[in-house]
Amino acid sequence: MAGMSPTPASETERYLRTGDSDPIFAAWPGASLLEKATCGDAELRTALVRVVERRTRRAVVPEEVATLDATALTLAKATPMVTGLFPERERGPVLRLLSGAVVFLTPSNVGEILREAAHLHTAWSLANLYLLSCGAETLSADAPRIVGLSDGARCYVSTGYFRTTERYSDFLVHEVAHVFHNWKRSRIGLPETRRCEWLLPIDFRKRETFAYACEEFSRILELSRSREERRRRFAELLVERGSLGRRDGGACLEILSEAVAARNGWKRILDQCAPIETVFGTRERAGSAATP
Repeated sequence: MAGMSPTPASETERYLRTGDSDPIFAAWPGASLLEKATCGDAELRTALVRVVERRTRRAVVPEEVATLDATALTLAKATPMVTGLFPERERGPVLRLLSGAVVFLTPSNVGEILREAAHLHTAWSLANLYLLSCGAETLSADAPRIVGLSDGARCYVSTGYFRTTERYSDFLVHEVAHVFHNWKRSRIGLPETRRCEWLLPIDFRKRETFAYACEEFSRILELSRSREERRRRFAELLVERGSLGRRDGGACLEILSEAVAARNGWKRILDQCAPIETVFGTRERAGSAATP
């Protein structure tokens, strides 16, 4: 009823339906804000886990994941990207960070992941990612239909990764690329500058473009043995993206057209996604961390 104060039950229903929650948890009992927040956060996460488990009670760990060495897969996918984007002296710390970054959501780990996710809305988004991977009903018709999500240096990936039919998609690489703007250099012992506080200087507005470009360029390289073959693969990608109706294609494809022709296509991608700064009345791109 309109005007009624929220209750734990109504707040739980709202959270499960929308992913939104009261930041001060006013509906929950407690002698302090901390007690309220501790109680409310735990109840919302418990409710989330229960709904997810109920909707996926017949789900099993996919065979591909049960026998998977996630670290080996991550390093195999990430090493070419790190080699192209970072100078040699920085590659070791970055690869060590990424080696344990990727987590596939499965019946055996989803409950723990939802309980430990940094934010309640992140947990809700991950719940929907997992439900989609199981072919189950999402928590909301408006829930984002995502196959991966990055949170700091952790990349959560759907097991649908092993079932995709898109030849030039690799959402593991896509999520790893987001780590480069999510994690500060100082946290892994790399020097920071005014222009480069994060692992790589990527314009905020171009983060998705950068991740898509890395994802698709990675696949082009995996399928190619020469520069000419890279161009042919890029032409195939244009056809695939056209058939899929991807709306993000413009800027990303323009960057890829330069990358496939360059000696170091990774650096070209980074250069095109770097922030543009004003220096003494002129505009210039922030310097990249990669070698020329």
